[in-house]
Amino acid sequence: MIPRVTTWAQTHVGTVRRHNEDSYLCRPDLGLWAVADGAGGHQSGELASGMIIAALDRLDSGLTAAELLPRVRAAMAETHEALLHEAALRGAGAVIASTVVVLVLRDRHFACLWAGDSRAYLLRRGELTQLTRDHSLVQDLVDEGRLSAAAAEHHPQANVITRALGAEGIPLDLDKVIGTIEPGDRFLLCSDGLSKTLPVSEIAALLGTPEGVPPTELLVAAALARQGSDNVTAVVVAIG
Repeated sequence: MIPRVTTWAQTHVGTVRRHNEDSYLCRPDLGLWAVADGAGGHQSGELASGMIIAALDRLDSGLTAAELLPRVRAAMAETHEALLHEAALRGAGAVIASTVVVLVLRDRHFACLWAGDSRAYLLRRGELTQLTRDHSLVQDLVDEGRLSAAAAEHHPQANVITRALGAEGIPLDLDKVIGTIEPGDRFLLCSDGLSKTLPVSEIAALLGTPEGVPPTELLVAAALARQGSDNVTAVVVAIG
């Protein structure tokens, strides 16, 4: 059974870039939401994130809970190979890649799958938890104790990711986290244009706004007000 939810979504090109390389998916009929953040420039990022979202959107709404996660993984694996093929056609040095974070809700459970540094958060009873762990160079340094979390936010290589769909020489490996859901839970999926612009305390405050006020509008507006240079995307799913 798919839980009763309310969904909000918004994306913006940001204050600097000319193209929006973020894409998102909202499929409450399937219990499936996603955010993809493309990389490569020259509209290649748009192609990569768009292919990921299109592959997920082709999934049948009649899939059972047991069928859905394997089908999501299969769709991502096929898209990864398609992106590598497209990059090869464009010649040496071409990059057509994208991060992705996926949320699945079925019965009283959630699952998140991801590759890269697009994130999923859970706001429960006023407390914000980051569900995903960035696949990035600075996160690896933090995990090894060679860099503090605070220093990582402003590190010159903060945007270097270690996993992505379409990344050459890196096997596709989607991490997964699972858990139970409770009434009142709010999930946030976002690109790093949001998570690296707003402090966690502000994300929690804006995500917890009363119903009737679209939290995605507030989150994106706050990121733009801070003159974030990247594309900004937010998808919020509230459990009824």
